[in-house]
Amino acid sequence: MAATLEAVQGDITRETVDAIVNAANSGLARGGGVCGAIFAAAGPDLDAACADLGGCPTGDAKATPGFRLPARWIIHAVGPVWHGGDAGEPVQLASAYRRSLAVADELGARSVAFPAISTGIYGYPLDAATAIAVRTCQEADTDVDVIRFVAFDDRTLDAYQRVLGN
Repeated sequence: MAATLEAVQGDITRETVDAIVNAANSGLARGGGVCGAIFAAAGPDLDAACADLGGCPTGDAKATPGFRLPARWIIHAVGPVWHGGDAGEPVQLASAYRRSLAVADELGARSVAFPAISTGIYGYPLDAATAIAVRTCQEADTDVDVIRFVAFDDRTLDAYQRVLGN
């Protein structure tokens, strides 16, 4: 059975799902934007847990405990930096979503909340990124029951709602 996909506006660090996805950098280091918010909410143990993972290549994902978050796990997905779209960014972004769901399956997570990966400081155009996110999650072979796209602002929520058709 296919996962239920939904879009909401809110703070991903407050989502009561099995796993939240962090829009991570390849060093899995504390960053800005959603990454910084997740690190701040999870607490200081997250820094050491990420350091122990030894980084993560673009298009891949790795997991840590959720620490102080309501979510049991954090899946750190590394999306691409936008370089105009001809440097493999669409394939890398789709891979980050696919790998996040594969890691969720390995953990036994049945509900996952995603931010709009790569659309902040990495500069990926929002409409293109949301289309890839939704299509990849719709097509994924996963045991996850609920996939929630958590938008930080109205513009991002509108983009997801357009692609989801609601």
